Order: sequence, then C-alpha cells, then structure tokens
Amino acid sequence: MKPGSTVALITPFSVDTGNIDYQGLRQLLRYHVEAGTDNLCILGTTGEASSMTMEERQQVLQIAVEEVKGVMPILVGTGTINPDNVKAQTLQAMDLGCDAALVVTPYYVKPPQRCLVQHMVTTADLGLPVVIYNVPGRTGVNFLDENIAIASQHENVVGLKDATGDLTRVEQVRPLVGDDFLLYSGDDGTSLEYLRRGGDGFISVTANIAAAAMKDLVTAVREQRMDDADAINRRLDILHQKLFLESNPIPTKWAAAKLGLVDSAYCRRPLAEFDSALHAELEQALQRCRYVV
Repeated sequence: MKPGSTVALITPFSVDTGNIDYQGLRQLLRYHVEAGTDNLCILGTTGEASSMTMEERQQVLQIAVEEVKGVMPILVGTGTINPDNVKAQTLQAMDLGCDAALVVTPYYVKPPQRCLVQHMVTTADLGLPVVIYNVPGRTGVNFLDENIAIASQHENVVGLKDATGDLTRVEQVRPLVGDDFLLYSGDDGTSLEYLRRGGDGFISVTANIAAAAMKDLVTAVREQRMDDADAINRRLDILHQKLFLESNPIPTKWAAAKLGLVDSAYCRRPLAEFDSALHAELEQALQRCRYVV
C-alpha cells in the first residue's frame, strides 16, 4: 500500500438483471488509472460487498488484478462478522494476487477490545497485509488507540482506515504506531485536515466521481502547497456533503451515472435507487463542481 488517494470503489450493476456489470467495472478501473489514483479499495462498504457471493467476489478481483495490478495496489475489503468468512475472503484475495486486506472490526456483536486485537492479529497471520478499518458509526464498536497500537506490532498489520471523523486521533495514534504505519482518513469531509495533522492519505468515496481532484489534493499537501490544497478542498466540500444525502453508496452511484462513469445507478437490496426528491440537490452540487469532476 502507498500513501495518497485511495478510491473506495463502487460496483456497477445492471439495472435489468441486478448482475455485476463487469465491462462497466473495467471502465471504472481504467478511469482511475488515467486519473492517477494511488490505491484501489475494492469490495468495501461502498462496493456493496455484503450483497455478493464468493463467486462474484472472485470475478471482481480477477478483473481488478487484470486491469490495475502493478499500477496501483489493490486493497480488498475482507472483513465481516464471521471470522471463518474473513479467513476465506482474505485467502481468496491473497491467492488472486491482491496486495492487502481491509478488515473492519466485527459489527453488531460488539467484541471487547482484546477480541478486536486478536481478530486483527489472526487475520494478519494468514500472510496478507492488513489495514484495520475503524468505523464505529456502522459497527457499534470503536477500536481504541492503544489497542490499535498493540495490533500494529504484528508485521502484517500495516495501516488504519479511520472513519471516526475525530481529527485528534491521528495525532494520538501516530506516536503509538510509528511513521511506517499508514494512517488513512475514511471521512472525506475531514480528509484535508487529517493530512495536515500527519495522516498519510485517505480512502475516499468522493474519488469515485472526482478522482483527479482528490489526487491533486493529496499531491498539493505532499508538496506543501497548502493554499492550493485549501482551494481544491473548498471546491470539493459540497460533494463531500451531498454524496451522503442518503446512505453510501446510493448518491455516489447516481452521481457516477449522471456523469457517464457507469450505465446504471442500481444498488442491490436492501438499498435502493437514489430518492428522486434529492436529485436536484445533488445535481446542483455536481454543477458547482463541474470543473473538478
């Protein structure tokens, strides 16, 4: 995995059949290669992975490897509530040649902290580098800094996606994990400030429709052109907000279809298409950002 801009990729589906649009997936991947996206995060929350079979996951990962392997590292969402499924999905990703696993803390059951550490260490023992995914708003459990640090002592636990939105955490975690441990923001609205405070990059929903702009943002920070970074972020801020008018990835898929990046905004159930009452609000945001998307 590299520092920089990582897209949390949507998965395109056919509106007629609900099947994965594999050609559309290839087109999305090529869009990100052309935009210079640093890393690919596939089969995560934004990719609706929880609605997919193992056979579908295999096909998606094979296409990702064919299209971007060697161009950008492939981070695969393999986390779920059942450790046996986490193991199977992680081994699948490793066997297919992917580069790292994004492992969310087990949700709903609210494991104690010692169990979160053990879960990450056990997954890392499989041999694929692990990026911890801490998103308490979705899981109901918050992986605390000192326990993330314990897990990070495993050589294969290489990073953290922090979707808490708590900007103090990057400064609190960094001294505990060292400079080589990758800290990614998982909250687009606070990503720039996260970078200012010592983060290495972000795993972004907005990058689905503004890939080049998100790459420009992280490049400006890396080159210490903070005025440029602020200007880019001001233009993107409305998108960071409006892409969450409904649950992710519903608005993002609608925006991607509106921009011609995918053929369909279809989301698998229990999600649904974007509420028509909100179309105008998101379309206005797209128009305001038309020079960066």
